[in-house]
Amino acid sequence: MPVKSITFHPKALAFIRAQSPAIKQEVGEALRDVQKGISLGLPLSKPMSTVATGTHELRVRNPTTAVRVFYFVKLADTIMVFHGFQKKTQKTPAQEITVGQQRLQEVLHGHV
Repeated sequence: MPVKSITFHPKALAFIRAQSPAIKQEVGEALRDVQKGISLGLPLSKPMSTVATGTHELRVRNPTTAVRVFYFVKLADTIMVFHGFQKKTQKTPAQEITVGQQRLQEVLHGHV
C-alpha cells in the first residue's frame, strides 16, 4: 500500500510546531502511522463525525496539557491535518468543532 502524503492547514501546522518536543514527536509518529494506512484506535484517535465524516481526532497528552489534532482521511492520496487546539474541558468545545469544519473546507477547496 503506498504511503499517503500529508497536507497541513497552515494554522494547524503552526499549532503543532508550537508544542513541546514530546507532544510534537507523538503527533508526528501517529501521523506517520496514519500515512502508512495503520488505523489508530482509542485512546490515541477517535472518529469525529461532528466535524465531518472521515474526520478523526488525534488525542495526545502529557502531564501538563492535552492536545487535539483533527485530520481527514477520506481522500485517495493525502491526509489533511486541518486543526489543532489545547483541550481544557472534557467535551470538545463547539467553537473548536466550528473552526475545524471551516478549516477542513478551506483545505479541501484549496483556499489556504
